[in-house]
Amino acid sequence: MLDTAVVNGLVFVEGTFRKADVGIKDGKIAMVAAPGCLPEAKKTIDASGKHVMPGGVDTHVHYRDPGHWERETFEDGTRAAAAGGCTTFFEHPISMPPQWNGEILKRRLQICKGEECEANDRHEKGSCVDFCFYGAAGGEHPEAIEPLSHEGIVAYKTFLHDTPEGRDGEFDGLTSANNAQLMRALQEVAKTGLTLAAHAEDNELVTGNIARLRAEGRVDNLAHCESRPPIVEVEAIAKMLRFGKETGCPIELVHVSTCGAMELAKQAKREGQTVLVETCPHYLLLDESYVEKYGAYAKCNPALRKKEEIEKLWDYVADGTVDFIGSDHSPYLVSEKEKGKGDIFLAPSGFPGIDLRLPLILTEAKKGRITLERAVELLSVNAAKLFHIYPQKGTISAGADADLVIVDMNKEWTFHMADSYSTARDIMQVFEGWQLGCTVDATLVRGRVVYENGKVDESAAGWGEFVRPVKA
Repeated sequence: MLDTAVVNGLVFVEGTFRKADVGIKDGKIAMVAAPGCLPEAKKTIDASGKHVMPGGVDTHVHYRDPGHWERETFEDGTRAAAAGGCTTFFEHPISMPPQWNGEILKRRLQICKGEECEANDRHEKGSCVDFCFYGAAGGEHPEAIEPLSHEGIVAYKTFLHDTPEGRDGEFDGLTSANNAQLMRALQEVAKTGLTLAAHAEDNELVTGNIARLRAEGRVDNLAHCESRPPIVEVEAIAKMLRFGKETGCPIELVHVSTCGAMELAKQAKREGQTVLVETCPHYLLLDESYVEKYGAYAKCNPALRKKEEIEKLWDYVADGTVDFIGSDHSPYLVSEKEKGKGDIFLAPSGFPGIDLRLPLILTEAKKGRITLERAVELLSVNAAKLFHIYPQKGTISAGADADLVIVDMNKEWTFHMADSYSTARDIMQVFEGWQLGCTVDATLVRGRVVYENGKVDESAAGWGEFVRPVKA
């Protein structure tokens, strides 16, 4: 007997949607069958008129715990993930300290799993969805980079700038602020066969632009965008691609926001270089007028771009240059964002979005920007394949984890930030009142329903498991 049967839905199987039933047993997909052909099941979920997709894989998440649990914990943040159809998230290494060695990583994993440990005196119950972890690869501890690959990380991450003022604890072992440090980091990562992700903004251009704008008395909202024009990203990505080619290290370009950078990545791919490209919903949907209107609540790095830039960015989503879409979920307190009133440079950059990533992109697919099938690739399939957690994740096929999201593409709704499960819901002002063209009706993680009918199963905290990549 099956544990669960999902019946009567349009199921994403082998790259297309078709009428099928999905049988689940012991947390795995036991079979995908023609409608009405499954064995008896203890529980049946009727997905009539709905789309059944592989659970979302979000490649870019910052929960920041330990160090800044007041911004968001794994327990609270993954409730938002479940509500947004995300069944596996990739946690980046901004915490106190970042996971630049195995001991730090194990401590973060204990917190994420809800296990009691010295760093978890709040007794969190842990994540309700599955998770992968990046490792930190910066200039301070290059000798620790290669050994970290044996701890189950999915990739590495570095920042191409100095440690932000006052945030030393969050960036220790994570920054490659000069060419020598970056080259060494790439050489060490290349030994592992894993990918190095780079927050690619040119350090000298950013710091020089901010100094000039401050000297001119420019601390208004749009000064943030002017301090980080497209050339800041293009220059840094050009360097990353050159250095990656020199060292043979696979490169991931995260949150790419400019067409110039996309063109560089597209050309590198044509020439056979291993380059993974990520962008985010806010770079596809929000222009710099949001920074002018919302100030620090729309401040992110890279900065939001002009409207014509984001319109053209969709061409690279459609043509395959973009491999996957991550949320860059970045929680902060309202009090931290409010520091930007009167001086935009004083506020931190980033805002939450893990629960909106899938609905936002599926809404755009519904409008005809991309096909629904392409959206599923960008939200789940490609990330699972490129980071070697496929076919455990990212597919609806026999033997895969039973990670499913059931979506009603015929039901519209209005997002209100007060309804988000994120601890940082009050800084989601840029999306307040957005009309979305679909709803997430249910999210299953390894066969367990963690979200259904608008509510997260509170007892699912701690259900999430650490997912390790498997090289082909």
